[in-house]
Amino acid sequence: MSSIPSIPSTSSIPSASAVAGAGSGANASASVGSTTPPYAPDQTAAVTATASAGVLKEYISFDDMGLNEQVLRGVYSFGFEKPSPIQQRAIVPMMQGRDLLAQAQSGTGKTGTFIIGGISNINTELNEVQMVVIVPTRELADQITKVALGIGSFVGLRVHTATGGPPVQEDLAVLHQSRSKAAHVPHLLVVTPGRFYDLLNRKAVSPATIRVLVMDEADQMLEARFREQIHCILALGWPTTTQVALLSATMIPELAAVAKSLLRDPVEILLEAEQVSLEGIRQYYVEMEREDMKLETLCDLYDHLSIQQANIFVNTRAKAEWLAENMRKRGFDLNYIHGEMDVEERRRRMDDFRLGKCRVLISTDLLARGIDVHQVSLVINYELPIQRENYIHRIGRSGRYGRKGASINLITERERRAQLEIESFYGKKILDLPADLHIM
Repeated sequence: MSSIPSIPSTSSIPSASAVAGAGSGANASASVGSTTPPYAPDQTAAVTATASAGVLKEYISFDDMGLNEQVLRGVYSFGFEKPSPIQQRAIVPMMQGRDLLAQAQSGTGKTGTFIIGGISNINTELNEVQMVVIVPTRELADQITKVALGIGSFVGLRVHTATGGPPVQEDLAVLHQSRSKAAHVPHLLVVTPGRFYDLLNRKAVSPATIRVLVMDEADQMLEARFREQIHCILALGWPTTTQVALLSATMIPELAAVAKSLLRDPVEILLEAEQVSLEGIRQYYVEMEREDMKLETLCDLYDHLSIQQANIFVNTRAKAEWLAENMRKRGFDLNYIHGEMDVEERRRRMDDFRLGKCRVLISTDLLARGIDVHQVSLVINYELPIQRENYIHRIGRSGRYGRKGASINLITERERRAQLEIESFYGKKILDLPADLHIM
């Protein structure tokens, strides 16, 4: 991968004039140049409804959004029945080309929001990349790709995932436009920051063709390991017509600063911290005297709980491997995953978990963001997260899309203060686990 120049601080982020959304101003168009998507939605009524008095209209049905018929077919065939709250408010503004800053609870349909809204503004008759979604992990990239292929199946949407791990030559082969081949270049590219920066540097992707740029889990992308790459990507010079959407379940000061600099006249859908507490998830804790008592407590819990599928979170690779080894010795059928694992092995273990072949998956915070496995009914924090914001992402692995779920924190007296800080931040009391576990 090409070396990345040093960018010292948030102050170096390009101004809105350098990287801005297409939706600024009352007369902004969602298209780039003069090319119009062949299935452009009827937006006339929706524009007035969402713009009046600065109040967003909520669409209680996908049928009311003015979606193109083939996009709508894809939405329903993928399994969506009615829009979630974030989808009710954000899809139509995205269809109109508006920039978006959205905060929504985990498992409430953020992916469907930007896929439906984004592909409504691209032209699948063109043989070029027109939409890019940047994500922090390859697992999330794979998941978004599956959603996009499903929703875009009736409009001929081509999607490619480009993440670290596989040789970059594989991505270059897919993106190369050859006159000897039929149209094949993906319309939508789902990428991790490092690989995307590499492809941009190699001129395999041109900012000039990108109509929609999405950063999912945007707060994590501004943490130390991604921040410099993201700043370099944004500084490469994007058309003022590029529509930009930033989405996350948590809103941090760094993200607010980037949004102010990056977005032009955005639609903002934000929640207070106490609104992000995932009311559908029952939150409990078990306190013990010593760290070495956690393993026996965890095994005892599994002997008494009826669990369909569960995530167990730890903070380090070493702890994930140690815990998996010791639980297997006690007869538990489970697996583990972490960011330093071989790419194909990570994908295999994740697929096994999604398909239900593995009921329990131990993970670092690699899986805390956006991974959607509907059967997960319980999350156990063997260790509380180092970053407080990751708590809400972790427990959000259960209770996906309005389903009921539960979380249990295993804490020592030393960790009690950290849990109290979590309770205070989210305005949600975490209860002592009851003796009668049948209520779980």
